[in-house]
Amino acid sequence: MCAALGVALLTSLGFASTANAVEATSYVALGDSYSSGVGAGDYGDSGGCKRSANAYGQLYANAHSGTTFTFLACSGAKTGDVLTQIDSMPSDATLVTLTVGGNDAGFTDVITTCTLNGDDACNDRVNTAKSYVQDTLPALLDKVYAAVKSKAPDAKLVVLSYPRFYTVPGSCNVGLSDAKRSAINSGADTLASVLSSRASAAGAQFVDVRSDFDGHNICSSASDYLHSLTYPVDESYHPTAAGQRGGYYTPLTSALG
Repeated sequence: MCAALGVALLTSLGFASTANAVEATSYVALGDSYSSGVGAGDYGDSGGCKRSANAYGQLYANAHSGTTFTFLACSGAKTGDVLTQIDSMPSDATLVTLTVGGNDAGFTDVITTCTLNGDDACNDRVNTAKSYVQDTLPALLDKVYAAVKSKAPDAKLVVLSYPRFYTVPGSCNVGLSDAKRSAINSGADTLASVLSSRASAAGAQFVDVRSDFDGHNICSSASDYLHSLTYPVDESYHPTAAGQRGGYYTPLTSALG
């Protein structure tokens, strides 16, 4: 009797048990290779999607007891592919994270052009990508964000950016010129600006990871968050396991509180 009264008193004062106080989260990770974790290793049986056990979404789920995690992000995904991912997400989702837009803007072709050609060709290709991001991508992003809200009305949507790839000038003595590195970084900045604007318009939270990668990106003193040209080739210019943790997971958890 006394024990029962004690529990009732503690509950009335706000000291409910931890199990009852923690709200279960239904978490969905959507998006492209930056969300699937390409470059971070340990892909299990996820095939070409390369969903890594070291991806920021999986790290978040692991760290939050009681989370139901649906991992739908897939390497190579564009906005249209994410719409298909949304079809498979649960309607009771309470948290959705997303990276998308880089592949729509032609990220792979930008890197290829800049690697194989001179400064002018690189700058022209980056400018073409920036024009696409500013003129065409916004409507595609709006459609994706609206689809998330439609499928899971109670979900908090968090849109994450892409990092700047290079420190300029940096410690790299070979590879792309500083002019090319600066051009590529400017593309990441333009994309971040558009992602932030459209996320805000959709009522989503934008998490900008660029500053978290600074000092750890390619040609920095540490250079531990991003692969440069590597093998397998599809892992080039993608976050390492350290980059997923320090560059994505850390700012995500800070933003969510």
